Amino acid sequence: MDEVKQLVTDIKNKQLKPIYFLMGEESYYIDKISDFIESTVLAEEERGFNQMVLYGRDVSIEDIVGNAKRYPMMAEYQVVIVKEAQDLSRTIEKLASYAENPQPTTVLVVNYKYKKIDKRKSLYKTLKKTGIVYESKKLYENQVADWIRRVLASKNYTISPKAAQMLVEFLGTDLSKINNELEKLQIILPKGTQISPDHIEENIGISKDYNNFELRKAIGERNTMKAYRIVHYFAENPKDNPMVVTVSLLFNFFSQLLHFHGLSDKSPRNVASALKVNPYFVKEYIEAARQYPMRKVSSVVSTLRQFDVKSKGVGASSVPQGDLLKELLVKILSN
Repeated sequence: MDEVKQLVTDIKNKQLKPIYFLMGEESYYIDKISDFIESTVLAEEERGFNQMVLYGRDVSIEDIVGNAKRYPMMAEYQVVIVKEAQDLSRTIEKLASYAENPQPTTVLVVNYKYKKIDKRKSLYKTLKKTGIVYESKKLYENQVADWIRRVLASKNYTISPKAAQMLVEFLGTDLSKINNELEKLQIILPKGTQISPDHIEENIGISKDYNNFELRKAIGERNTMKAYRIVHYFAENPKDNPMVVTVSLLFNFFSQLLHFHGLSDKSPRNVASALKVNPYFVKEYIEAARQYPMRKVSSVVSTLRQFDVKSKGVGASSVPQGDLLKELLVKILSN
């Protein structure tokens, strides 16, 4: 995020590079940087003659270079944006010859999503000398909640740890998808609001009581009645609560619990750092460790491995996932 901020600051200050090659698995920042250049570098009245958007599926590298070599009309720069450039992956190395001597009055933006170029080849090495190469990496799941907090803080909102975790568990690590939901909340809620689980439930449709976060907590506390209620809800709504996701999240939780048992320093600060979790959730691990000694945690992890295979249809293709989930819960709570 700091790298993106620096890029934005430089562009604002007209410290422009002739080529911005934006690549990587996470499309959110690629879109943000490209859109910022598209809306900032040229004044509105300059864009008609000096700004064009090309699409990788419709053009060749030669087309891109031909457009990039033009001179601007009645403006200091022209902007050429290539979207979906990953469609040119077989020929992208041909851009190296232009990158060696780019047109100084052109700002060429290449959006190369979900992939990255070979860093050993000439295009990457040349781009590093004459332009900007930005790699947008996918965030790990344990980093996304913090990203949500920072994005909201920049817009004068806060969010409770549980609400942030609900978004991550329901939407995964797709930042664009999460950002779309956050923008909906910002339209509805006044600035300064702390976004709560109730806001998430009412406006996004994620149940604050029947989700993997609450199931994990109920199992960790050995709250049998609550855990069975949630699993019954999952069984009744399998499309919104796929078993493979539930098993994966429980596996991560018990794997972290195994790590917790191995820590010599079990202070909340060290636990949060070692497990890479928000300090708000440390008490859940402390309570779960009381309920599940290390031997039992190892047994649960082994059980979850078996049910991960079953949830994918191996050896249990005819068994409804709701029934499998209930069987899994019995095995965990009987450990």
